[in-house]
Amino acid sequence: MSSGNQGAGKQLFVKACGTCHTLADAGTAGTIGPNLDDAFAQARDSGMTSDTFIQVVHDQIWDALEKPSTGTPGMPRIDHTLPLCSSVPAGSFCVDDQERASADIATYVGRVAGTGVTTQKPTTGKEIFKTVGCAGCHTLADAGSTGTVGPNLDDAMPPKSLVIDRVTNGKGQMPSFKSSLDAQQIQAVAEYVSSVAGKGK
Repeated sequence: MSSGNQGAGKQLFVKACGTCHTLADAGTAGTIGPNLDDAFAQARDSGMTSDTFIQVVHDQIWDALEKPSTGTPGMPRIDHTLPLCSSVPAGSFCVDDQERASADIATYVGRVAGTGVTTQKPTTGKEIFKTVGCAGCHTLADAGSTGTVGPNLDDAMPPKSLVIDRVTNGKGQMPSFKSSLDAQQIQAVAEYVSSVAGKGK
């Protein structure tokens, strides 16, 4: 694989991967996929190098396991996580070169995952929605998200109380976020969703 750009990789990671994965440096707290800090910290402490991690992440992006035998959620194929601009509607998230984008993400993750570096946690409802996993599963026009795993929030227009309950306790495929979001963050994202849902249709 070619050498990637760490700065570009961080931006791509937040948009394409952060909704499913926790990575302290990126400020993401997704819980659908593995916590990447936890996944790499022990190996890093044992002496494995960033170059090894970069290759592992790159290979995972290209050879995603969509349906693990454990029954846990799989990782979407690259055409879903990093869709080519030629194959998606104008204005949607996309990349011009999947190899370049995957190399950038791999370089970024391989260099920062498990290092203990943290960034300021998101505090506004919109930031929280876009970084902790909501955008990957739900459609919400105001956030620019088009996820289809969970309900379309513009159609459902849930009240704040329902959003608080679902974010706190989860239901069905939706996990609970009470271990990754504090009470103020849950209130903020609930206020945000309930106030903008249906407005941007």
